[in-house]
Amino acid sequence: MDEEFAIADPTQLLDSASDFANHPGVLNDAAAKDFLDRYPLPVIINALQTKAHVPSLESTLVACLERIFQTKYGASLIPQYMVACLLDISGDETHAIELIVDYEIYQLLLDCLVAGNEQVAAASVETIKKLAGFPKGIDIIFPAKDDEATHLGNLASRSSSLGRIRVLSLIVKLFSVSSSVASVIYNSNLLSLMEAGVSNPDDTLATLSIMELLYELAEIQHGAEFLSKTTLLQLLCSIIGNSAMETILRSRAMMISGRLLSNENARMFIDEPSINTVISAIDGRLGFLESQDTDECESALEALGQIGSSIQGAASLLLSVPSAVRHVIDAAFDKQGCSKQLAALHALANIAGEPRAEHNIILNSNAEESLRRMIYEVASRSSKLTPSGLFLSVLQQAAEIRLAGYRMIAGLVVRPWCLMEICSKPEIIDIVTDATTESTKIGMEARYNCCKAIRKAFISSKLIGDPTLAGVAGKLEEAVRRGPYLARKQQETQPVVMTAERF
Repeated sequence: MDEEFAIADPTQLLDSASDFANHPGVLNDAAAKDFLDRYPLPVIINALQTKAHVPSLESTLVACLERIFQTKYGASLIPQYMVACLLDISGDETHAIELIVDYEIYQLLLDCLVAGNEQVAAASVETIKKLAGFPKGIDIIFPAKDDEATHLGNLASRSSSLGRIRVLSLIVKLFSVSSSVASVIYNSNLLSLMEAGVSNPDDTLATLSIMELLYELAEIQHGAEFLSKTTLLQLLCSIIGNSAMETILRSRAMMISGRLLSNENARMFIDEPSINTVISAIDGRLGFLESQDTDECESALEALGQIGSSIQGAASLLLSVPSAVRHVIDAAFDKQGCSKQLAALHALANIAGEPRAEHNIILNSNAEESLRRMIYEVASRSSKLTPSGLFLSVLQQAAEIRLAGYRMIAGLVVRPWCLMEICSKPEIIDIVTDATTESTKIGMEARYNCCKAIRKAFISSKLIGDPTLAGVAGKLEEAVRRGPYLARKQQETQPVVMTAERF
């Protein structure tokens, strides 16, 4: 520890500490934080322990620490630092835990969590997470008796609205520590706090805050698994289908459901009827919003796209009755709403398999046939008549629409029918092989990835032997060889003619 936190020039620390200790007036949290950002608490403590041979250093540092700990920010670091130091004592976990219990340090951390400012609360969360990483630390955080004052359920019930949200945030963060900690949280019935919060229609702001935590929880592997075992999915479905609810609540409910069902591990614990209920709820809402271009419509499309990013989710969407993908495909090729079309194109790219591993792109035969049929049906009802016409129209639109179009084609092109459509439209090949089509880095890379996907599908298909497509093969090969970034074919040197300078 001494070497890690040793300071090269103790006199510099002395000067800064002296200025801080002798500063006139009351010092606020910002001043304390600024000082500790330059000289963290472990550095100061280490300087005191090593007793560097600098006159007045010890007394100056003590005076400096006294002023630091008089601020709320400085005081909040006392339990945090004590816990961190105690748990860093290698091989002496039992003694460290005893000290934390005997001196009620954990209670101090909880007080900082619910009553401190944002920075103090965040520091407390990180310290409690560290404590949860020790087997005996779990016993402190999750007492066996429900009536303990430190039980997180009791703490939430007696805290202010903000304090309650912070307790729920701590619970979400603890899910990421380990599967064993996640299991203890679930068995302690702490997720019921979130169920109660989502069920409360009277406080939109509090409900929205809890939904944001659920959205975070759905991304944590252990969290998604245990979240799927609660009634929260049913509660979210009821919010999605409730027209009387605030729009923002319905939107977040759709996004949380989409993220949860995109998690392959979580889906193992959700039965098929529940999955279909969620899909039906989102699809029903999207059908109601069919002619609109709103944030809620985008959320519904994005949620379906999240579900479709997994191979199981994509199959569920395509085989639902009626298929939820029909709204996605309709919107993907509808120029009437730019933001709606953009969300739909990205959703269709996910369903087509663009984000999935190569061996997980193609779905089962029934789902694949459903996808092919719906795209051809939309094309036949449009002025473009064919899927290739639809694809080209997307690539001829604004840059962000083109980027989504590249993703969509990269996912679809592994299918022989789509590859044939792409190769039958020289204009599409010209766009995806032209390095000057895009001017931004993200656009160049999206175009290049699309080009590579087409080439890979082409060289592994029966079309490779078609002499009429030799030109397509050559363009794709050359474009892939040049790379994504504005590569130019070598040009002949052009003579430059200048008039002579005259004096």
